[in-house]
Amino acid sequence: MQNYIEKTINFVKKTLENAEAGHDWFHIERVFKTALNINKIEKGDELIVSFAALLHDIADPKFNNGDEELGPNVASDFLKSINVNEHIINEVKLIIQNMSFKNSFDKAGYTSKEMNIVQDADRLDAIGAIGIARAFTYGGFKNRVLYDPEIKPEQHLSKESYKNTTAPTINHFYEKLLLLKDMMNTERGKAIAEKRHNFMLSYLEQFYSEWEGN
Repeated sequence: MQNYIEKTINFVKKTLENAEAGHDWFHIERVFKTALNINKIEKGDELIVSFAALLHDIADPKFNNGDEELGPNVASDFLKSINVNEHIINEVKLIIQNMSFKNSFDKAGYTSKEMNIVQDADRLDAIGAIGIARAFTYGGFKNRVLYDPEIKPEQHLSKESYKNTTAPTINHFYEKLLLLKDMMNTERGKAIAEKRHNFMLSYLEQFYSEWEGN
């Protein structure tokens, strides 16, 4: 197993060496560590959890013209190249295809214990102190304004609406980040999310105070 994991880590590091800072190897490493942390309690298949965590953003659609099949296919091709069992490859591919926040707008499709674990780990990296840093990093990458009091947050009702938004970064808190606490699957994920959610609320209170010159 360890040989598989080392090969996968090396592949991901090389593939993402020029990635946007919020979706780079360090993001993958954090998700991987958090997924293993949650899995100690949830007792999912550790190899599936590890592969899915390490490969979940190997070709993020946001940076690949919206292509949602590229990532699962790159992951599948890589796992085949190192002779991973076909059942495991299929499970990893299904997790990558179904775990993103934007897919929550669709009717529930595939789910598994392993997907719940990796999905929680990925969502946890989107909230709290690191989540805030990642949100502004991506906002800067897209040249979005920090905040505009005239532009109110939206309640996105479809995947397309969410994907096409160009709203200020602060709006992203209300359109995604503050929603994630109540979308956690595992008890461990819920406990970690509670702390990180409260940190974001404190941050927003301070942000608005400073915005008003206080």
